[in-house]
Amino acid sequence: MDERDKAQRVRGVFDSVAPRYDLMNDLMSGGLHRVWKAYTVMVANLREGDRVLDIAGGTGDLALAFSKKVGASGEVVHTDINEAMLRTGRDRLINRGIVLPTVVCDAEQLPFPDGHFDLVSVAFGLRNMTRKDKAIAEMARVLKNRGRLLVLEFSKVAAPLKKFYDLYSFQVLPRLGEWVAGDADSYRYLAESIRMHPGQVELKALMQRQGFGHVDFHNMTGGVVALHVGVKC
Repeated sequence: MDERDKAQRVRGVFDSVAPRYDLMNDLMSGGLHRVWKAYTVMVANLREGDRVLDIAGGTGDLALAFSKKVGASGEVVHTDINEAMLRTGRDRLINRGIVLPTVVCDAEQLPFPDGHFDLVSVAFGLRNMTRKDKAIAEMARVLKNRGRLLVLEFSKVAAPLKKFYDLYSFQVLPRLGEWVAGDADSYRYLAESIRMHPGQVELKALMQRQGFGHVDFHNMTGGVVALHVGVKC
């Protein structure tokens, strides 16, 4: 797919799913996305006063959790390229009494200074970025030396689960999207985007090439999801 066509397609998908995004996440994962995100927050191990950039922050799950860890002296910047998703997340945070800097921006051209953040996170957003290498390089740029990047993303599932996972992704998921969100095509695209995303080893190598000297990954739920942790060196 042409780069401009992909960007437009992704924007259309998330414009469509934003109002039902949280409900669909619960249904699609059986609530497991909350466990995956809680583990990410634990691994982040944030301290009072830390500066955090949440990329593709969407409806604000991680931004909310991070804000509780860094306290009043810290900073969490909530960003997304999709205005509909970001607006949904901003409103959700405000309803919980949390007001964070909220910025519509492209991960491939981050509007932040070099070496500003202690932690950058991107959850379920990297696979939708057209030039992942450029986006990861930008994430490295805005991190302090020894700062960390956390990438939570769907990944390559363990071989014994593959047949069932394919059946669920391409048969069940679009039907669920049609019934709940009235949009089968967007959820069919989401399933396809997962298959096109680099697997665990490939993503680790990509992060290392873009400035992260030490990268580990943690598989969850049989590799359905992996958390990559990179340290800028």
